[in-house]
Parts: sequence; C-alpha cells; structure tokens
Amino acid sequence: MTIAIERGGERHLAGWASLRAALWPDQNVEQHRGELAEMLAAASDRDFACVALTDEGGCAGFAEAALRTDYVNGCETSPVVFLEGIFVAPAYRRSGIARKLCRAIENWGRSRGCLEFGSDAAIDNAASLALHHALGFLETERVVFPEGTRKARCR
Repeated sequence: MTIAIERGGERHLAGWASLRAALWPDQNVEQHRGELAEMLAAASDRDFACVALTDEGGCAGFAEAALRTDYVNGCETSPVVFLEGIFVAPAYRRSGIARKLCRAIENWGRSRGCLEFGSDAAIDNAASLALHHALGFLETERVVFPEGTRKARCR
C-alpha cells in the first residue's frame, strides 16, 4: 500500500469531512464539510491541512495546523506551527501515516519561519498522549483551563 500526502483541497472534502466527524463528533459530516469549504475559500497562508491518500484516492487520515503568533504554552519562539488536529482511520493506524502527516506540517511551518511545533491533548486522552509521544512531542507544561478543561501541552 502506498500512501501519498497532499495539501487538503476541494477534491478531498468528502473523505476529509468524514474523518473530521470521527475525530470531532460534536458536528456531523455536512457541518464539517461546510467548515472545510469555508476554510479553503478563505485561502489563508496562516492555516495548513494535509490529507493521506490511499492508492485508490480515499482519505486515510488528515492533519490540520495553524501559525500561532500569540503565546503558546511551553514554547519560547513565535510564530509557532500548531497541530490543531490529526486523525488516521483505524484501518490505517500504526503504518507511519501520522508521522508523514506531521512531517508535512513541520516542513510547512519551517518554510514560514517556525522553530517550534506545538500541540496539546486533554490529559485524560491516553490515546492522544501516546500518539504525541510516539511522534516525538515532549510534554513541557500542564495547563488548567477555566470550566474544568485540563490539557497537557506538548511541543
């Protein structure tokens, strides 16, 4: 199986939106598709998304990132490329796809002057924390947010 990493675009909307709905189920596929269409129409150079495509052209995973110039917990420089979300479909996990997606984001951030790559995960999300660790992120801080949301900051 060959996996290609491409910048997310209109032709990926259906598969990308389905994967987003699996990661963030508070919205349905159509809501995610609408949000993605708006994001693509805005064409900001401060946002980046990539998809992992199978030989047949199906979406096996995605990652979304943004340039952040505000303070990012655990980081010392600005701007910081920040991993907003990453998801690989269960059938394709443990095959290096998440690493390839992160490499594409890291390269994009580096091309925009970023020296650090940040992310966060809820402290009780063991799968996300394990993935971050496997991808080489280091826990630098733990932050308690209002409304009881606890997160671990990694970079």
